[in-house]
Amino acid sequence: MLTLNLRSLERNGLITRTVHPTAPPSVEYAITPLAAQIRDPLEALADWARHAAPDLLAARRAYDDRG
Repeated sequence: MLTLNLRSLERNGLITRTVHPTAPPSVEYAITPLAAQIRDPLEALADWARHAAPDLLAARRAYDDRG
């Protein structure tokens, strides 16, 4: 599953994959400038999620208690 996700990220131009000819072979991944553009919005979303977590959990409990 990890390999599929990494290949998808590479295909979409979000990471680069470099294979080093060592024994055993090693692979290095790096984000691209395109991926770097999304860092600030993702950090903002993560901050919101941390702040909203108590309300989200309360909403889940209320929903589950109705069922």
